[in-house]
Amino acid sequence: MSTWALVPVKARDSGKQRLASVLSESQRTALNGAMLEHVLAVVRATPLAGVLVISPTGAPLPQATHVLRDPGAGLNAALELAVPELLALGATRALIVFADLPLLTCEDLLALEQATASSAVALAPDHTGTGTNALGLALPSPFRLQFGVGSCARHQLEAERIGRPAALVLRAGLAFDVDEPADLERLRARADPRYAFL
Repeated sequence: MSTWALVPVKARDSGKQRLASVLSESQRTALNGAMLEHVLAVVRATPLAGVLVISPTGAPLPQATHVLRDPGAGLNAALELAVPELLALGATRALIVFADLPLLTCEDLLALEQATASSAVALAPDHTGTGTNALGLALPSPFRLQFGVGSCARHQLEAERIGRPAALVLRAGLAFDVDEPADLERLRARADPRYAFL
């Protein structure tokens, strides 16, 4: 079995707009970059077959094995374009992991991979329980990605539709993302030197 990580990335200067009231544009750009570097470092340290990054520019990234250009038709469309690429690379499982998970660990990814191996669909909800921060999928699959507001419930319904009820992976490193000012305060409280610029 061959498990690949799939990491969608926004342009560094366009992400985290909900933090614009508390961070400058340069701080938001630096935050996006630091979290992406952390996620890619964790992915590379985990015994997976490889990592495919979806990027608006398609430019190479230091820790990415493969980079696919995001054509700008929306997140779900971009991820669906990546699936044939993963299949061509020999992937039999995909772990879709977002780039704003500053507490992500190798153990988190291995737990997601194990749940995917057992259930064919595995979901890691965000800390509110409504969004999806990571998703594991056995390939190929008729599963239709449903990322967006309220995605966790929609992903569960989609898993039921294809007859493969989703496993939930509840881990702090997968649940904690940085979208709102309150999330930023929790990150600051950890006093992580990588985020000292905040």
